Amino acid sequence: MNDHKLLVEEKLNSKEVFKGKLLHVFYDEAKLPDGSVSSREWIKHPGACAVVPVFENGDLMMLRQFRYPMSQIFWEVPAGKIDAGEPQDQTALRELQEEAGVATDDFAYVGHFYPGIGYSDEIIHIYVAWNLESVPQQVDEDEFVTRQRISFQQAVDMVHSGEINDGKTVICLLRAWEWWKNNNPFELP
Repeated sequence: MNDHKLLVEEKLNSKEVFKGKLLHVFYDEAKLPDGSVSSREWIKHPGACAVVPVFENGDLMMLRQFRYPMSQIFWEVPAGKIDAGEPQDQTALRELQEEAGVATDDFAYVGHFYPGIGYSDEIIHIYVAWNLESVPQQVDEDEFVTRQRISFQQAVDMVHSGEINDGKTVICLLRAWEWWKNNNPFELP
């Protein structure tokens, strides 16, 4: 099938079946390319931003956080949802300060990705930040994270070894690493 337009599904109807604080779940019926009808269950998400913060010595500020659905602690980059009406650059800088306890005016957008295309409309925007200054960490009252500095190279190695296995963090680190090599705000040690 070379005509990609023949792949498009048409929404026939949609019903919200759950409305949470963060996620909204929908049950839709869609007309498929062959004319048949099928159900589609999907999650509406406000979108998020993730930041890879790079210090002048080549260290990153990484987070450790327990994630309830998997019942384990993960290595993560600072990230969080976009609040209603909030510009995504502002979300990235807010999350950098709240979770990582660093701030900057020097950052770059390096792209975006869709973490769950089979069941969600979530988009995550990726940023790299440098020229960092320490500020008070201000995590949400129900959020518990520890911070740890590790070298950029070590973080990339941990992705390849499987020690860093949160999908968001894997993608962000690899995209940021490639961006950094091509744009080089300052030479990494």
